[in-house]
Amino acid sequence: MLSLTIREVSLALREGRISPTELCRKCLNRIKKTQHLNAYITVAEELALKQAQEAESRLLQGAPKGLLDGIPFAVKDNFCTENIKTTCASRMLKDYTPPYNATVVQKLLDQGAVLMGKTNMDEFAMGAGSTDGAFGPVRNPWSYASPYRAQTGAEPDSDWVITGGSSGGSAAAVASLTSYLALGSDTGGSTRNPGALCGVVALKPTYGLVSRHGLIPLVNSMDVPGIITRSVDDAAIVLGILQGLDIRDSTTIHCPSSPTEQPEVFDVRNVCVGIPKEYHAPGLSQETLTQWSHVADLFEKAGARVKQVSLPHTQHSIVCYHVLCHAEVASNMARFDGLEYGHRSAVDSSTEAMYSTSRHEGFNDVVRGRILSGNYFLLRQNYEHYFVKAQQVRRLIAEDFKHVFSSGVDVLLTPTTLADAARHSDFTQEDNRTRSAQEDIFTQPVNMAGLPAISVPTALSSRGLPIGLQLIGPALQDRKLISVAQWIEQRVGFPSIRDQGDTNERRSNTGVTEREQTSAV
Repeated sequence: MLSLTIREVSLALREGRISPTELCRKCLNRIKKTQHLNAYITVAEELALKQAQEAESRLLQGAPKGLLDGIPFAVKDNFCTENIKTTCASRMLKDYTPPYNATVVQKLLDQGAVLMGKTNMDEFAMGAGSTDGAFGPVRNPWSYASPYRAQTGAEPDSDWVITGGSSGGSAAAVASLTSYLALGSDTGGSTRNPGALCGVVALKPTYGLVSRHGLIPLVNSMDVPGIITRSVDDAAIVLGILQGLDIRDSTTIHCPSSPTEQPEVFDVRNVCVGIPKEYHAPGLSQETLTQWSHVADLFEKAGARVKQVSLPHTQHSIVCYHVLCHAEVASNMARFDGLEYGHRSAVDSSTEAMYSTSRHEGFNDVVRGRILSGNYFLLRQNYEHYFVKAQQVRRLIAEDFKHVFSSGVDVLLTPTTLADAARHSDFTQEDNRTRSAQEDIFTQPVNMAGLPAISVPTALSSRGLPIGLQLIGPALQDRKLISVAQWIEQRVGFPSIRDQGDTNERRSNTGVTEREQTSAV
């Protein structure tokens, strides 16, 4: 039951094959069983059971709130949740309890979805591995799946691999079957990166299509709530619920009228797929390159047009992204001064001493480093040289995409990450700045241009770990992008992790359990 799609489990609930309370208990038990992954910071057990019981009453009366009624979901711990701690995986907000829900959280609750808890992340979403949070690193569920253990002979407790970040907890929660969907934030790839490394679908909508109200900001001009699910159709369902204007977020836009359901048959012959030559980046693994070529070949054989395109300013994007990111971080982090909310130091010899020690104790080295560099870029003598120049380059990067899409290209096909997931012991050998530059190389240009993108898992590497590819579309063409992603999903046959209880129900005539080898338990 835990391996089903949202549509399948929603039907099971309506037909009475399982009750919302039973489903909620299954997910809670699964969370306890996979506690070693450290995917959750807070588990809202009592609230989840209460919401599940309410959903059960509605279903018994034949009056469900919507397709998500009774379905468990998880939320990254930088979205505000009423009366549930929202920590941003930091000491600064370790005791902060918001008095309201983020718009995206409220929309899911209004549909009857059941909140399981808040997921782990990099502190204030600054990182690419979910290894730099105050509550410890998140472990990739595939570290414990038999393909990885069989291919590498790895010892899970010492050779485990990272989830990617910064929404690693959300990706791990969905991949390990503790929730059917999870919210992440995506500023430079923070949902797509862990989506690719954890073998789940990760959608970053067009900037402004989904409200940011209640998302604790990292970079206001790039932050987008992301959607993590186990299938493309699930992501489409959730986007349909979350998109739309919000009076509390002035950057939201009218969503284009589009069908709420994906077409059953999608004619890929009408699609032109662009392959950006600049994305053949140094460090791209041979296996990722092979998958990239394989999927491009699938398009070509099916009758789609596939052509090489150029995004000439890509080489400058990562540097440009870091200047703009750090500048906005310096501004956003100024609110955490120990006065109104958040951690306050016991040092009170002066106001200045209280400020500085509160921030020193409340932020980790990564956050403090970004605040310092951001303030440096914003100094009067540096502003024109760094911040303004970076904004000009950002415009050029956006123009590159606009030029390509106006030339008849419908979607761009790229890798999501350079390679499959790194071992934690290897990943932490390098500093956060270097790791972020490597991990975000294919994902952050999309955020600077405000475009939609989706990462789809396509295969397992020779190490038994997921490899994902990214599709990028023009602004507000999210539905078409999702249709193309679904076409890929249907043809690659990615072997997702399944619950042992579910696989026992899926035995073939030969008695071999379908995908049993990828069971995480």
